[in-house]
Amino acid sequence: DKSTIPKADLVIGGPPCQSFSLVGKRDPNDERSSLVFDYLEVLEHVKPKIFLFENVTGISSAKDSEGNLVLNNLKMAFSEIGYTISIYKLNAADYGVPQRRQRVFLIGSKDGVEITAPIPTHSQNGDGKHVWVSSLEALDDLGNPCDSGESKYAKEPEGEFQCFMRANDSEVVTQHFTPYASEKDKELMQYIPPGGNYTSVPDHVATTRILNFKKTGGRTTTYGRLDPKMPSYTINTHFNRLNVGCNIHYRDRRIISIREGLRLQSFPDSFFLTSKTKRNFYVQVGNAVPPLLAKAWAKHLKGYFN
Repeated sequence: DKSTIPKADLVIGGPPCQSFSLVGKRDPNDERSSLVFDYLEVLEHVKPKIFLFENVTGISSAKDSEGNLVLNNLKMAFSEIGYTISIYKLNAADYGVPQRRQRVFLIGSKDGVEITAPIPTHSQNGDGKHVWVSSLEALDDLGNPCDSGESKYAKEPEGEFQCFMRANDSEVVTQHFTPYASEKDKELMQYIPPGGNYTSVPDHVATTRILNFKKTGGRTTTYGRLDPKMPSYTINTHFNRLNVGCNIHYRDRRIISIREGLRLQSFPDSFFLTSKTKRNFYVQVGNAVPPLLAKAWAKHLKGYFN
């Protein structure tokens, strides 16, 4: 019941909108876009001064069934209810997140102001900013994962990021367990070096899928191992699997744990997931906006209200 939603100056959300169309509105079969209409109705009821809308980069090229760009449809729909729109593609690594995660942000303003993006605090080479936070800097103080998920830290925190992660001053880290890996997965992992991928797997041990990838090329993050000197690639909802993304620990022959996925998303160690199934842990982590990127937006948008 949207009438129960209180008034607010800022609304934040990221509904799925892969096929959002202004033609044939409210198609009951269009599950991927129906929540956009709910989002629009929330804006019309709340009438915030600013709204923030986050989505995957694929939205930039997505088209509806009529061949129109989804982004243009969104801009038109938001403009019709009185908002001036700005669109940015940001990399989470540029804001202190140890992950090269690119996302599209669509910002609307009621006052006719074109809102800018937050200024990056980090870059790959520094260039007057902080250097990107690497996978090693993000994870190296964590001990070995275990079945219970509770593990002692391996050492005292080093660097700003680890200190931020451990601000609750606990001696034990939770939800530090790794997903199942088959014997074949373990065999494949031993051939993939830090920063490498399936291309390093010898043909005589490669799976049919890997051999096909070698023939067709691309998919550089598939069967990937973290590079200790770089942020991770995008943490997706399947980071419990070897064959979907760059999910192998940079040092150990294993897939990264739930806690390590949370770290790479910049969730502090005090953050605890709840779910009836472990599978849903990965969905929650992979779908989340990295807190440090959210913090950068919050700090930036606060200036417009002041």
